[in-house]
Amino acid sequence: MRTLRVGIVGHGFMGKVHTHAYRSLGFYYDPPPARIVLAGVATSSEQSWRRAVEEWGYEFGTTDFRELCARDDLDVINCCVPNYLHKQVLLDALEHAKHLYMDKPLAVSLAEAREMEACAARHPSLVTQMTFQYRFIPALLRAKELIADGRLGDIYSARVCYLHAGYVDPNRPVTWRLERAKSGPGGALFDLGSHVIDLTRHLLGEFAQVQHLSHTFVRERPLKDNPEIRTPVEVDDISILLFRLQSGAIGTLESSRMAMGVQDEIRFEAHGSKGAIRFNLMQPNYLEFYDGTLPEGRYGGERGFKAIECVARYPKPAALPGPKNTIGWERFHVHCLHNFVTHVVSGTPALPDIADGARTQAVMEAALDSARSGKWVDIVEKTWGKPARP
Repeated sequence: MRTLRVGIVGHGFMGKVHTHAYRSLGFYYDPPPARIVLAGVATSSEQSWRRAVEEWGYEFGTTDFRELCARDDLDVINCCVPNYLHKQVLLDALEHAKHLYMDKPLAVSLAEAREMEACAARHPSLVTQMTFQYRFIPALLRAKELIADGRLGDIYSARVCYLHAGYVDPNRPVTWRLERAKSGPGGALFDLGSHVIDLTRHLLGEFAQVQHLSHTFVRERPLKDNPEIRTPVEVDDISILLFRLQSGAIGTLESSRMAMGVQDEIRFEAHGSKGAIRFNLMQPNYLEFYDGTLPEGRYGGERGFKAIECVARYPKPAALPGPKNTIGWERFHVHCLHNFVTHVVSGTPALPDIADGARTQAVMEAALDSARSGKWVDIVEKTWGKPARP
């Protein structure tokens, strides 16, 4: 079994989630795709890397991520830092021939995303993958199959939401996610919208045009270290897109960090000429499917939404928990990472890759342009050429 030595850049919440995923591969998969060694960790302070070494078992730590990228004894760099650092981590990692696992969104701007995509294209032997873990929920893997098999027919419309309530409290302190220079110009759009934009692209196809409405409801928040001082919030609280896909389908996509009454809720609905699907992240064990080809009949016949029991039915070599056990949020991350590690070992390209991150960035950039102009904005094609229209 091949051994992969991993260096993680950033060990906050997401760094811990990714660390847990690496450590869990041998539990969930028999055999695991590789033997993982948590070799190095880079954090913003010596105190935090020493804690990561002590509590999580890393061999060494540093406050300079460039040290991780330059080391000859590492195979993989895992990026879990604020958005404004993503570009430099990617450039350094690929320059030093490291495979790269990159948290979302890819960058803070489309210009950066293009540069990062071009860099990845210059290193085709290196595996790069985005952490769009919601692609790897069994229910949405099943949705992908149904759509690919034509069970929905021609897609007419979709309604997509990613809803949080974490910023409803106006006294929640400012973090880097609310600072334009660190998070990029999109708040909920970048933080949550990037996930569901990718999910829409993955399931239904590329975007053609968007029109965007966004708003910041809490315009000032206290500083974490000095609550008496309030500072302006520089990004949106709520983002709502109207969109047209290249297929001609239309829809809405909402991202909110102000949705009172929710926890962590992705809602995905799509309607076509033959059927429909709907999914809610708060009920992740089931995909609901409506087969419009069934006879209607008396009292409805056999028609109606059917709850498909997807639960934890990952294919082999997934071993634990069993295929009939309920699924959980961390499990999506583990399977997303399993996909990456498997492709590193086999030397084959992984999806979603840096190009997928750049496609998502292009949609978000068009949304920002639309918010400024109040008009529909075209999404550039994959070739970055002429606008793509339905």
